[in-house]
Amino acid sequence: MRRLVLWDVDGTLVLYGGIGRQAFADAFLSFEGRAASGLDDLMISTAGRTDPDIALEFLARHGVADGESRLDAFHDALVAALATRAEQMREGGTVLPGVERALEAVGRLPGVAQSLLTGNLEANAVLKLASVGLDGYVDFEIGAYGSDHRERARLVEVARSKATAKFGVQLDPDAVVVIGDTPLDVAAGHAGGARVIAVATGHYDLEALAATAPEAVFEDLTDTAAVVAAILDES
Repeated sequence: MRRLVLWDVDGTLVLYGGIGRQAFADAFLSFEGRAASGLDDLMISTAGRTDPDIALEFLARHGVADGESRLDAFHDALVAALATRAEQMREGGTVLPGVERALEAVGRLPGVAQSLLTGNLEANAVLKLASVGLDGYVDFEIGAYGSDHRERARLVEVARSKATAKFGVQLDPDAVVVIGDTPLDVAAGHAGGARVIAVATGHYDLEALAATAPEAVFEDLTDTAAVVAAILDES
């Protein structure tokens, strides 16, 4: 393996119409035994953040003073809550334009492995891709997830370490390519020394993403050849 490609999930590969956000309120009900306000009601931003980071703010807004010590338990509740919405995700999930062709093309590249770099907990990331039939394209074992580290900027290092352990190859940071849809994705990728491709299929437009100085930026992933060329750094 000579190159590692790490895809974000929400807003980059798939959209679920807010189901993941609703799962926070569902999780809180089982976790705390009382109803919660939703992330939208609380105006909690989720774009580019990890689930542990979001969860701590969510718990604090609901008066849970010991959220840090109870975070693992809330994560378990969040995984269970999203699992109960699996059928809803299968019916309502949307694969974003060009995604499947891009995943197929990258999967055929010699010496390239692809996985995820996402703020989702690992179990929830797997479920989200499986719900829309994308789970066969990525190697989940070498991905980096919110359940690995609360700070997204540390996740490139996490994925590199997993790839080294699995394949016995030490990758330089610039052999890693992160693909995401938010300024935080770009910042986290660069913090880990990776090259970053931004795609404007989430909440941010081309101008906003270009201002963060990714190595490439696309409106969407429909131009498979251009996406592959950007991944391989073929200018």
